[in-house]
Amino acid sequence: MTVPKMHRLRPDALAGLKIVDFTIVMSGPMCTRMLADAGADVIKIEPPDGDVVRQRPPHRGGISTYYASMNCGKRSVVLDLQTPQGRELARELAAQADVVVENFRPGVMKRLGLDYESLSAENPRLVYASISGFGQSGPRAQTPAYAPVIHAASGYEAAYSEYQKGGTRPANNGIFIADVLGAGNAFSAIMLALYERERSGKGQLIDVSLMDCVLGMLIYEMQAAQFPPDSPRQVYEPVRSRDGYVMVAAVTQKNLDVLFDVIGYPQGKTDPRFATVATKEANWSALLELIERWTLERSGAECEAILMQAGVPCSRYRTVAEAMADPQVATRGTMARLGEGEASFLVANAPYQLSATPTSARPRLAALGEHGREVLDEMLGLSPQRFEELRAQGVFGKATP
Repeated sequence: MTVPKMHRLRPDALAGLKIVDFTIVMSGPMCTRMLADAGADVIKIEPPDGDVVRQRPPHRGGISTYYASMNCGKRSVVLDLQTPQGRELARELAAQADVVVENFRPGVMKRLGLDYESLSAENPRLVYASISGFGQSGPRAQTPAYAPVIHAASGYEAAYSEYQKGGTRPANNGIFIADVLGAGNAFSAIMLALYERERSGKGQLIDVSLMDCVLGMLIYEMQAAQFPPDSPRQVYEPVRSRDGYVMVAAVTQKNLDVLFDVIGYPQGKTDPRFATVATKEANWSALLELIERWTLERSGAECEAILMQAGVPCSRYRTVAEAMADPQVATRGTMARLGEGEASFLVANAPYQLSATPTSARPRLAALGEHGREVLDEMLGLSPQRFEELRAQGVFGKATP
């Protein structure tokens, strides 16, 4: 990312903030990585065996790049929260923190004595974010849930299947939309709470529900559920090219008029089938057929180049690898390279850019428990002797140096 030199002297937006991170898997770790990207000191508390994603492929240079992409820039401390000493150290760290983030099932942190009520009694300025499948209250609060379950429970999968116009089985799922939405919403809520804390001097509890996040994304679908439309909604469908598929989204009338000229059907501008939004939607299949006659004679890349040059939104269907190699991605600094040499890999930066306080993935890739001694000395003044005593008792597992 290219940033004017005068801006590089300004501190990170979240410099000086301390985050104690009790999260695992995806929604929580992605949220806290966003905080780390902005300069916060994120201290990830892990069990002796580590976050389960540490073991998941793909691996590069002996580490899980999947795990690293969600946890780069953080410091790692191992604490066995099943021990009284581990819980006490966690409470002491939270007493020094600005923000605590956790994404366990509701009730887990309370049983550990690490819930908001317990921690805020000692640290009234604490902002405490809880991310869970169904939220902290309600009849389903205690229900275990991961992103695919939320996709099914929220109606997202059913709505998505309806748009496919065929088939009775919901689509398989491997992209965890609920987790990504939960991370982004939790990050936003933390920023609101920190801003409000500057006025009130007090922290507060944030309750993020993945179910609420996905429902909030289904903007049209929720309205259609209440007031069923007389006809099916217009759906943007792929059309075939000579070597694959392309998406053409002539949304406005101006887009459509230009499209008719490009595909050699200028009479489409006066064709009564496409004269109004209602008639266009009623004759949507006929319109797609006209477009496809033109796209079938060209490669996807050619279709994209011609239509985009004319001002008609269009893209060929690409793989993730092809998208990552797009010059637009390189120009914007969308990706950051972590690791060294042949063991390096790319991760996505935050999808926003600030002109004066840029955010980016930090290069730190912490080994499990790597910063235990450092953090506990720095924040709690734990002596080397006491550290060794606690290590002997198994509070840090076997991973901490």
